Amino acid sequence: MNKDYYALIMAGGVGSRFWPVSRTEYPKQFIDFFGVGKTLIQSTYERFLSICPPENIFIVTNEIYSDLIKEQLPLMSDNQILAEPLMRNTAPCVAYGSLKIYELNPNATIVVAPSDHTIANVPGFIDSIAQSLDAASKNDCLITLGIKPNRPDTGYGYIQHTDYVLNTDTDLHKVKTFTEKPNLELAKSFMQSGDFLWNAGIFIWSAKSILKAFEKHLPDMYEIFNVGRSELNKAGEKDFINNAYFQCTNISIDFGIMEKADNVYVLPAEFGWSDLGTWASIYEMAEKDYVGNAVIPSEQVIMFDSSNCMVNVPKDKLVILNGLHDYIVVENNNMLMICPRNEEQKVKEFVAEVKSRFGNKFI
Repeated sequence: MNKDYYALIMAGGVGSRFWPVSRTEYPKQFIDFFGVGKTLIQSTYERFLSICPPENIFIVTNEIYSDLIKEQLPLMSDNQILAEPLMRNTAPCVAYGSLKIYELNPNATIVVAPSDHTIANVPGFIDSIAQSLDAASKNDCLITLGIKPNRPDTGYGYIQHTDYVLNTDTDLHKVKTFTEKPNLELAKSFMQSGDFLWNAGIFIWSAKSILKAFEKHLPDMYEIFNVGRSELNKAGEKDFINNAYFQCTNISIDFGIMEKADNVYVLPAEFGWSDLGTWASIYEMAEKDYVGNAVIPSEQVIMFDSSNCMVNVPKDKLVILNGLHDYIVVENNNMLMICPRNEEQKVKEFVAEVKSRFGNKFI
């Protein structure tokens, strides 16, 4: 296992689309959605154990989740948990994590990945990451993974690539454009063109290359972190980071770096990826009965004349459903949400309404 390979796992999101199971105090990355005995972040951590040494895995998260990280990943040291004092999108957390890792090992090559995605084909994922790490360690480039689309999905960003490859030993294609979530007509045209991929939000680069990119494309943010780099991995790190984050703009790594840099490459990949952005994506990945119901857990749920439903309820609760078709039924801590599956986009509206009526009590 290469001691110069590192993983930076991003685990600061709230996951409001999965309310009421995912809440601010206990968001989706810490939940076992499929009843497999592992939460999403535990599964993500486990995958990276096949890629780099355990001491080379770092998690960047909101400071309110530090104790949850320690509880679910007890082998991680305090220095491996990067606690953000407030949410500032993905560019600051990448700058923080990359500079911290660089101070530990200037020869580091880093994979940055979300904590709340699922991977059906783990060997395929590991192979794609290994190819990318090898290429990034030998070239000054910024790599992202692109998932080959199987439908014109409007819920993902898209990456357009050219036929130009980094070198003949790889399938890394030069990126032409990034496109935010398109409408259905545009998504269909992307599918037909054959040179568009879903943006998985997984990045690979050497620490030197990404810091150089920050210095060029986000110089103010680079300087905010660079001025206190001597404090990283030392007792003064927390105070420095608390001050630094309040100076940072709220910007994504995609918009701040990837869409501006001219050395960005994408690796087309297929490994059963889902970003688990909605209950529909949970439904798609979950096991279903003969009439299309996905029930997690299923021990005490009884369904009559019901089909194609997504049901997620506490395992000790008896639930009887009759005459429901294409519905989402979710209950947690005596909070119940029922909505048609084709209207799931309204979940955020539901959450906003609950917040306006009751404040943060139930969010």
